[in-house]
Amino acid sequence: MAQGTVRQRVRWTIDHGLPGLAMRKAADAGDVQGRLLMGATPGADLRPFYADIRAQGPVALGKTGGITVSHAAAREVLSSNAFITGRFGRDDSLIGKIGRWSARDVLHPVEAPSLLAVDPPEHTRYRKLVTRVFTVKAVEQLRGRIQQIADELLDGLDPSQPVDLVERYCGLLPVTVISVILGVPLDERDYVLALGGAAGPSLDFGLPWRQFRGVESALAEFDDWLGAHLRNLADHPGDDLLSQLVMARDQGEGLTERELRSTAGLVLAAGFETTVNLLGNGIALLSGNPDQLGVLRDDPSLWPNAVSEVLRYDSPVLLTGRQATQDVEIAGTPVPADTRIVTVLAGANRDPEVFDDPDTFDVTRANAEDHLAFGAGRHYCLGASLARMEGEIGLRSVFERFPDLKVLPGAERRTTRILRGYEHLPVALS
Repeated sequence: MAQGTVRQRVRWTIDHGLPGLAMRKAADAGDVQGRLLMGATPGADLRPFYADIRAQGPVALGKTGGITVSHAAAREVLSSNAFITGRFGRDDSLIGKIGRWSARDVLHPVEAPSLLAVDPPEHTRYRKLVTRVFTVKAVEQLRGRIQQIADELLDGLDPSQPVDLVERYCGLLPVTVISVILGVPLDERDYVLALGGAAGPSLDFGLPWRQFRGVESALAEFDDWLGAHLRNLADHPGDDLLSQLVMARDQGEGLTERELRSTAGLVLAAGFETTVNLLGNGIALLSGNPDQLGVLRDDPSLWPNAVSEVLRYDSPVLLTGRQATQDVEIAGTPVPADTRIVTVLAGANRDPEVFDDPDTFDVTRANAEDHLAFGAGRHYCLGASLARMEGEIGLRSVFERFPDLKVLPGAERRTTRILRGYEHLPVALS
């Protein structure tokens, strides 16, 4: 077996084999964290798991670490300086040392120098360089362009034929918008979307070896494409974000080459990956709740709030995790140093202490914006304003154009546990 394959096998064992085995054994033993993660299959109703976790208090501690579905506790963990973005196999233990030996040559969304995997001061420096593009004011200036893209995509649909909206609309809208922001040529849009979809399971755990190999290949191909794209921008800069970052690098400021590729790749992938889920989930929810769609038709000013309710009710990201750097107390629960806490964002968004009748989808909900779908603290989603606008324009436009839209049999949820959305969403437009 070639050394590269040996390293890859070791990498799979640390990232997926051992964690997957640990979670399965924990689930068999009744551990609530293991039961939730093993039970998060496509389309599964996770409310019973949330109830079990909630019954154990704000933070449930077990053999696999801690887990919370409490809105207050999740926000506290995500906002506390006592927690970092630690991962299994990234410490100074024997497994950590083996993990460093088997480190990938290609960039990975949850490994440094990714924004998702670093903490201050590196995180502060990376984020500062790209934040200005995603401010509310900057995003608002894109409203007309986003509307134009949505209209053009809807113009291309044949109302007399069934269509998979994930393929023809929900995926293409956000990838086109982020491509404009990052200077990606229009003729490469479909290629980037396909690569992003193939690499999406990299955020998951417990992947089978065959799927892991496919994800690794997609990440390597994406890395190669990204390097070529950045070289092209260096030779032919535009007024997009990546051109600005490339020029800053070439002038000896800003990010190193590896930091630039990692940041660019994450912004590009995250710029459409979760928004695809937001749009698909929203279309399915509104089609299945015609009374709520009627409320929006009577009062279109509620569309932004409806987007918040979609994010709360069917969160695009199930959970995220943090590791305690010291003994700390969260919502009155003592948490020892080095404990890994899983914050179940989707569960916190169903917390009855914050949301009245949390299992009801209500586009008029007064505090829908209090959801944690975008996280909290220093890792709060960089593109939250952009995602909200794309959700508002994308959902409103499709239902204004096709008011009788109905989801057809055959809709399929994604197989990933962490990212929650639709793989296929066949609909009849009229």
